[in-house]
Amino acid sequence: MKPIRILQVVTIMNRGGLETMLMNYYRQMDRNKIQFDFMVHRDEEGHYDQEILNLGGKIFRMPPIRPGNYSIYFDLLDEFFKEHREYKVVHSHNNENSSFVLKAAKKAGIPCRIAHSHLSDLGIDLKIPFRLYARYYLRNNPNNYFACSKKAGQWLFGKKIANSKELRVLNNAVNVNEFKFDETVRKNIRDQLGIKDELVLGHIGRFNKQKNHEFLIEIFKNVHQKCPKALLLLIGEGNLRTSIEKKVANLGLSSHVRFLGIRSDVSNLMQAMDLFVFPSLFEGLPVVMVEAQAAGLKCIVSDEITKESDITGRVEFISLNKSPDYWAKQILFTSYEHADTSEYFKKNGYDSVTMADWLANFYKEYYSLEVK
Repeated sequence: MKPIRILQVVTIMNRGGLETMLMNYYRQMDRNKIQFDFMVHRDEEGHYDQEILNLGGKIFRMPPIRPGNYSIYFDLLDEFFKEHREYKVVHSHNNENSSFVLKAAKKAGIPCRIAHSHLSDLGIDLKIPFRLYARYYLRNNPNNYFACSKKAGQWLFGKKIANSKELRVLNNAVNVNEFKFDETVRKNIRDQLGIKDELVLGHIGRFNKQKNHEFLIEIFKNVHQKCPKALLLLIGEGNLRTSIEKKVANLGLSSHVRFLGIRSDVSNLMQAMDLFVFPSLFEGLPVVMVEAQAAGLKCIVSDEITKESDITGRVEFISLNKSPDYWAKQILFTSYEHADTSEYFKKNGYDSVTMADWLANFYKEYYSLEVK
């Protein structure tokens, strides 16, 4: 029997939060029964593309979703679904832009059309008229509503759906065994990075406005003034990285801030950290916070992040209106010991092995025993 095939719709399969979440689920699927295929909206290769192909998935490339090419894009979507009749489930992760692919899927008679919200805000910029246009079309095209948190669901779908049984909160689950704290791994990674007795703060995220790196560096400046042995690890890439590197250099902190780029060993790097700091301007329910707690880390984060992200009781929320010095004092007067959170994660639906079974059963409901 052929595996059933699920079409996942994303921008590009780089190492972002939703993409990592998708891969966490994909790796745990019985791929003899269920396969993920990906519709992406970039020509360049994503970080996960080769792994997807190795796992048996297919990648279909579409143009970026931009106002100037809406009509071309809509025609391409119609052509795609005419050619690919094998899909009965389209699972779209493009926030308000999910409306377009799900409209085409509805037109093609696809029975399961999932819109999945991964953010709680996008801020205000020049694209807002087009986002409102896309959100208008989102109203009638999905027939399943997923979100990483209730707050993210309310942001994209509105209060009526968010407060009803129509919204399914699909946890940003991780492989708990991979992240479970291991003292030997911690020592090895710290040795590799040349870390001895420094206080290591960690942050993982794309260098963009949302992640608030400017404020993070101001916080670390104050931490370092009080604790000269402090070290900050920054994992990720993005268009603001160069400006943040300049800011770090101008503050004389270059030897105390490590820019590690995109890494495939995040679970190991988290073992080397003493504290996770995350002052984002907005989030849905960030995967990296789930990972940090799975690694047993205490987290100090912005109060703009949903309280649902505190899975273990080891998250402290601080207002962005508080000064960098206030943040620094909270960081220096907290505990740094790692905790074993693995059993809690497994019992509360944040283990990707358990949740992949739930998702697989949800998909299977829309397929007959054999796909012809």
